[in-house]
Amino acid sequence: MLESLRGLGYAPATALADLVDNSIAADAREIAIQFEWKGPDSWVRIVDDGVGMDDATLESGMRLGARDPRSIRTARDLGRFGLGLKTASFSQARRLTVASRRAGGSIVCLRWDLDLIGDDENADWPLYEGPAPGSEHLIEPLERMEHGTLVVWETLDRIVTDGFTANDLIELADGVEAHLAMTFHRLIDGAQPEFRLLLNGRLVKAWDPFMVGHPGKALESAEYRIFHATGVNVQCHVLPHRDMLKPAEQQAAAGPAGWTQQEGFYVYRNRRLLLAGGWLGLGDGGRPWPRDEAHRLARIRLDIPNSADADWKINVLKSTASPPVRLRSQLHRLASETRETARRVFAHRGHITPAAGTRPDALTEVWQVRKSTRGTSYRINKEHDLVATIMDRAGPLRTDILALIRLIEETVPVQRIWLDTAEDRETPRTGFVDTPEAEIRDTLSSLFESLVTYRHLSPHEARERLKRTPPFDRFPDLVAALEPKD
Repeated sequence: MLESLRGLGYAPATALADLVDNSIAADAREIAIQFEWKGPDSWVRIVDDGVGMDDATLESGMRLGARDPRSIRTARDLGRFGLGLKTASFSQARRLTVASRRAGGSIVCLRWDLDLIGDDENADWPLYEGPAPGSEHLIEPLERMEHGTLVVWETLDRIVTDGFTANDLIELADGVEAHLAMTFHRLIDGAQPEFRLLLNGRLVKAWDPFMVGHPGKALESAEYRIFHATGVNVQCHVLPHRDMLKPAEQQAAAGPAGWTQQEGFYVYRNRRLLLAGGWLGLGDGGRPWPRDEAHRLARIRLDIPNSADADWKINVLKSTASPPVRLRSQLHRLASETRETARRVFAHRGHITPAAGTRPDALTEVWQVRKSTRGTSYRINKEHDLVATIMDRAGPLRTDILALIRLIEETVPVQRIWLDTAEDRETPRTGFVDTPEAEIRDTLSSLFESLVTYRHLSPHEARERLKRTPPFDRFPDLVAALEPKD
């Protein structure tokens, strides 16, 4: 059975997160994880300063399914099945040692060793007292503590495989750090975090998926309470478009899995992240929504109580969730509104325009989208100020210019743009991003002249209109410097 449980599907990061859950439930204020490279003898250790366990409690905790998942848990308890410590540990290692101490008590230590199970045919309960011979030094940190618990993984056959090197362990630790920073961000962030989390002696800094308080966000809703459910709350977020973020912010906001994979619902239980991204099977017309580029900026925080695990079908790995049928309509409505806002921000590169098409007193859009029963097409707007003034002055070239415009419309490389976006996981750069200032100034000057000379706007009116028109609204200094030609 133990060998079978090793295949539940834990990754090193999710397995360690389960151990952190146990430390939180034990009221730990500091949790330290250490990776030590020693080739085949490498080990991983997690130490916390929680209340600790006595001998009877430790023996019960080392038993598989030690607690009934239907029993009522305390508010801080992040477990459910009584399996996390064992299954998470065995998924990565063949030897699990747990040592613990309560205040005023002595150290107690028990060990599972999968390689030794079956060696003693008379042993009904194959648990061993104390650390393995030669590993006594691994539990020394507990000797200097008044209370706490220490967990050691050895014989890391699922981690240290053929060809695995010290550099691979460093890379693994970096991935674990990113996962823990996301999973526990609400518990380790702020001026008074609930606990300190360290990895190889370095403080793990929280990663906020919602960029709370960022001035460029299009949506940061109030917290909604879901009807017909106790303790279920939702907050909707639409992150700023990439063009409105600094390079460092872009990289950080993408998250461990990247922009597209991080979109969707973030399900929390007791402020601990269970599920990061995805749309919980919600969708339209019987088809679930996919994770796609158009909605990559949508992220929704969803809090559930730890008494709702059965209703939400939380699995042993704490990696899947499914909302109860009675709540799906409310979640669908909130998600639809958030997705629509995110789509508009994405399409307009950070600027949400009214449904009518443009902002008040702004120039009309250059491109028009036409939808019909035959599909979607894209046309250059002949009413755009620059296009219209050129056509008015075109004279005998008018026919050729119209033919050129028509050729451009019919040869927009839609499929290539889609393919490049899918492969690069980034939209092509437009909106004068990374364009030399001189080129932007030339385009602005032509538009400004058309507005003043041929649309008969005053210079002030022309500048004000350009300031409200994407993408020129991102270059207010260039717009302010515009003056009529002599």
